Amino acid sequence: MQANVETTVRERPTNIVSLPDAAEKRFSAPENFINRELSWLEFNRRVLEEAQDPTQPLIERVKFLTIFSSNLDEFFEIRVAGIKQQIESETSDVGADGLSPTDTFNAIQRIAHELVATQYALWKDELIPVLAKNGIRFHDVTQLNTKRAAWARRYFQEEVFPLLTPLAVDASHPFPQLLNKSHNLLVRARAEKGGEPLHAIVQVPRALPRLILMPRGKGDDEPWDYIYLASLIKHHIADLFPGLLLDGVHAFRVTRNSDLYIDEEEAENLLRSIEQELRRSSRGDAVRLEVETDCPKDFRGLLLELFDLAEPDLYKLDGPISMTHLAPLVSNDAFAKLKDRVFQPTRDPALPPQANIFEVMRKQDVLLHHPYESFDPIVELIETSAQDPQVLAIKITLYRTSGDSSIVQALIHAASAGKQVTALVELRARFDEAANIQWAKRLEEAGAHDVYGVVGLKTHGQGLLLVRRHADGPRH
Repeated sequence: MQANVETTVRERPTNIVSLPDAAEKRFSAPENFINRELSWLEFNRRVLEEAQDPTQPLIERVKFLTIFSSNLDEFFEIRVAGIKQQIESETSDVGADGLSPTDTFNAIQRIAHELVATQYALWKDELIPVLAKNGIRFHDVTQLNTKRAAWARRYFQEEVFPLLTPLAVDASHPFPQLLNKSHNLLVRARAEKGGEPLHAIVQVPRALPRLILMPRGKGDDEPWDYIYLASLIKHHIADLFPGLLLDGVHAFRVTRNSDLYIDEEEAENLLRSIEQELRRSSRGDAVRLEVETDCPKDFRGLLLELFDLAEPDLYKLDGPISMTHLAPLVSNDAFAKLKDRVFQPTRDPALPPQANIFEVMRKQDVLLHHPYESFDPIVELIETSAQDPQVLAIKITLYRTSGDSSIVQALIHAASAGKQVTALVELRARFDEAANIQWAKRLEEAGAHDVYGVVGLKTHGQGLLLVRRHADGPRH
């Protein structure tokens, strides 16, 4: 009976059913597909909606504003830059969604302008007043009282002024190559009333906090008063141009193409190639220009011309030139009552503190569910392995590493102690390339063997393999 069944199954003819032409066309219709870039913008809209949610703790709403801005920066640096390149190369390919690169770009600009306007209206009309009620205030430098104005003046003279360098823009001084996402001031001055206009660029120093906390009283209920660094510089800009009549000063920020273009097939040394691309990417083609909302038309036109941008690439901001500058509010522990309660992951009962992880693993498997369960046991496992004389080899993949990575420090210690350490370091981890290059170099200097990913692919997977000597032989 079994043989008959098998024969029947084996001999049954295979029929390939094809869809009628009309059904195939219906399934492949453009309305059935979602554009990748527009879908991403809708994702970022949901981030903005978290900032709009009045049930969220106040500082959490500010945090979502900063995340929205950071996300949008990366979107323009990579995705919009790619779309603009397709348009410039006159690519006529239409995607499955029926949109050409130009159609996609126009839709991106329409939605992005709408989202940014919503973001700044939320900040100005809703969040600033609520923050003020909670003792967190933002001041216009021009309206400070006498005592605070004197403090701001001293701060400018002692901390800011020495770092400023005006760069003239004229026939003998070409427009400077401003770095990606750098915050700058465009200044127009005249030697005399009615004279020829003179233009200069003043870069807002990156070494100083963009949000300056003014002196507070000693009481816990004393307000937190902030001023913007750019506004402070604007207010005292005349100090940089003695003898000239100032005709206007306006802040702006340029976003550049930051994608890395590397032919991995031909790159003899991937690390060196990425280092060179990183230096180039900070000066890539401009893709977006952000200015203050009161920036006059002639200033805007001059900047657009200098950066070879068009009107759709211009964003007028009624507030700080970048919401990412609000990060000090999010990181301030004094505002804990205005944040979500800090999440404390649990520790798996099988791995209590001070447990011998190797003994536990010989007895049982342990499944850790992050982030609900702590990642500490993984870090402890690597740190223990680095010090354990019975551990012979450590093999690991590294995608993103923090600035003070305890895992990489443990790997360096293990390699220095003579253990066989192999690390697959993904050098192309978006916007972490520079940090990963530095860690890769330090690992190599310590004696570790580095592998820089797989040609044509990015390694996102996380893997760790330990080889340890036991009484019954080495174990993995």
